[in-house]
Amino acid sequence: MFLEDASGFKGEAAQLFTPSTEGELVAFLQSNSAPITIVGALSGVTGGAIPLSGTALSLAKFNRCDISSRSARVGAGLLLSDLQAAAKATKQFYAPDPTYNGASLGGTFSTNASGSRSFRFGSTRRHVLSLRAAFMDGTVREFHRGEPIDFPVPALPLPATTKHQAGYPLSPGMDWIDLLIGSEGTLAILLEATVQLLPLPPVLLSGVLFFDSEPAALAAVEAFRAVPQLRMLEYFDAESLNLLREILPESPRCPAALLIEQEGDDLDYLDQVSFHPDSWFGSTDADRERFRKFRHALPERVNDTVRRNGFMKMGTDYAVPLARNSEMIARYRELLAPTGIRYVIYGHIGDAHVHVNMLPATPAQAENSQHLLHEFAHESVLRGGTVGAEHGLGKRKRDLLHLQFSASDLEAMKAVKSRLDPRWLLGQGNLFPCETFSS
Repeated sequence: MFLEDASGFKGEAAQLFTPSTEGELVAFLQSNSAPITIVGALSGVTGGAIPLSGTALSLAKFNRCDISSRSARVGAGLLLSDLQAAAKATKQFYAPDPTYNGASLGGTFSTNASGSRSFRFGSTRRHVLSLRAAFMDGTVREFHRGEPIDFPVPALPLPATTKHQAGYPLSPGMDWIDLLIGSEGTLAILLEATVQLLPLPPVLLSGVLFFDSEPAALAAVEAFRAVPQLRMLEYFDAESLNLLREILPESPRCPAALLIEQEGDDLDYLDQVSFHPDSWFGSTDADRERFRKFRHALPERVNDTVRRNGFMKMGTDYAVPLARNSEMIARYRELLAPTGIRYVIYGHIGDAHVHVNMLPATPAQAENSQHLLHEFAHESVLRGGTVGAEHGLGKRKRDLLHLQFSASDLEAMKAVKSRLDPRWLLGQGNLFPCETFSS
């Protein structure tokens, strides 16, 4: 059986196992001796949900969705869009907002996903109140927020960024939830979770501000960072807008744009900047959906373009400290300028976390793009940044871990992996090479 994720990464499994109950899963784990890879909606871009052998485990039937006041109990197989719709029906919302809302919640837990509202609300980890997990020996445990791990780990250095998702964020006495969320399917099988819901704000305004220069847009970002009512601050460069204009010709021809979303109707802060008069504003659900499609159409367009050219996705997921944002964007452009490779820069600029996606048209450009991904990661770390902010590293980017962490840091992570998955059968190849384990 062959599988492929949104990046074009391909693999295969001997079988697909889709248990209907926890009991079925436990029985399978207790008799299993082959590698297991958890697959969800296959919307990832790092190969983390793509098996290279063994069993592909689907939790699609674990699709519970029980909405309460301020929380929801959800299954790993539930789609993000289904949770969003159910929460909205009770005048609540789930804050994490990954680009593709057809993703399974298990996948978003696995990668500690965040998305466009991370500027205000942070990543998935912050919103998980309890978690039910199955381990490879067949034991199942329920963990609650504040429940510390029961084994020693060192404190590993973390980057000075608002987002970080690379490896295990080890710290003595850390929460079990914080360890398992973001562990990329390598430590346990996440079955269910209780997640926090927030009340829908009475007034929600959105807008796409177009600018006559990139420096003007970047200056607006710095001016907007401290605006308390903003919950979304997203960026589009000139080539991003050109790519979108192929499917949205009504977009003004400008070299940069910002997507904003805010609670309340105070717009006085907009007087600090000068933007294009044909910018878009709206306050209705239809307006927000239009702007959401504008934002989310871009990565879909990027992925389609690269795959039509015959290559895998060539995109960054690096973040730097807020003060280094403009510097990092300038460095991206400096390194890309002599290559002739078409590229776009867009994304979560409020967190100094923009995605650089290269669109190679030839095998030579694809090889150069792969080299540049490593060079960009090095530049991010030099500036106190991270090699992974929200997508995880999976199989495609696992070699970036050694740029972020020392050999002793990586050994500490591997020790945790060996404790919870002694035979290294779960999520083989994610974060660490398969050959890392020796029996």
